[in-house]
Amino acid sequence: MKNKRIHIINPSTREFITEARQVPGYRLFDFVHGYVYSRWPYLYISIGKGEHRYMPALLKLSGVFNKLFLSLLNHNGSESKSSGMTFADSYHGKVVPLEAATQLVTVQEDIRLENLEQIIPYSQARDIVLKNPGHIIALECPCRASKEDACQPLDVCLIIGEPFTSFIDEHHPNRSRWIDSNEAIEILRAEEERGHVHHAFFKDAMLGRFYAICNCCACCCGAMKAHQHGTPMLATSSYVSSVDQELCIACGDCGEYCQFSAIQVDNGSAVVDQELCMGCGVCASHCEQEAITLVHDPSRGEPLEIQKLVSMVNYSLTI
Repeated sequence: MKNKRIHIINPSTREFITEARQVPGYRLFDFVHGYVYSRWPYLYISIGKGEHRYMPALLKLSGVFNKLFLSLLNHNGSESKSSGMTFADSYHGKVVPLEAATQLVTVQEDIRLENLEQIIPYSQARDIVLKNPGHIIALECPCRASKEDACQPLDVCLIIGEPFTSFIDEHHPNRSRWIDSNEAIEILRAEEERGHVHHAFFKDAMLGRFYAICNCCACCCGAMKAHQHGTPMLATSSYVSSVDQELCIACGDCGEYCQFSAIQVDNGSAVVDQELCMGCGVCASHCEQEAITLVHDPSRGEPLEIQKLVSMVNYSLTI
């Protein structure tokens, strides 16, 4: 009888470790952080949102934990130790309109775009690395799952590429399912119809690169709530909404759908607060008069449009 091989470390975890070793500056602390975040996302997010039943006790522990490990987070000197930085500050999401989100779930080949911080401004997450981008998993949203009266459906978080999809599949088989790009597009479109916002998420602990598209609402999403309270967890799409006042009939639908409270009717026309507008395009897609369009604002960087970014990088390599 052959001896059965016992795996102390799951195959997906080993693959995550292999990928992590190839990331410059990726530390043991980053790996532990990324592992905890991926292995127990529902606990992680419920604590982060302050909705866990043991929150009072956990808050006391987190204060001690922050003091012990804050210096580790500030490893490259990019943040001052006295800046008040918390774990959430290293968690990044970039708003992407529906078309850009669709591009991200229809990539057909591996992509490695590095040193993009000047194009897509992030303090830490600089790369777009898509390994096996056809591997897509629909995961029950941890933000929605932690809320009693959450928006439905739950399985709207799209995990993209390896080693992330295999890790989720192996550790959360009852909360996730494999889908193809066509179903991913259907989820994106359905969430757009509901007025929800697409975010491309990066996280330093998740190998410092793009790993998921979340479809978010202000009532459930922890990142949006943090953003509303001044924690810079989200970057704009690099677009801003613009209203054609001749076409606008002041119906107010755009304001009803805006998740960022950035548009309202005033003096007979919709008016956009450009400071609040994140350029998600939800207002435009729900305007029956087609009075709203997205306009690129160069001061906000480049949109995360994967086809355009690949073309830009390829062009720069040829000159």
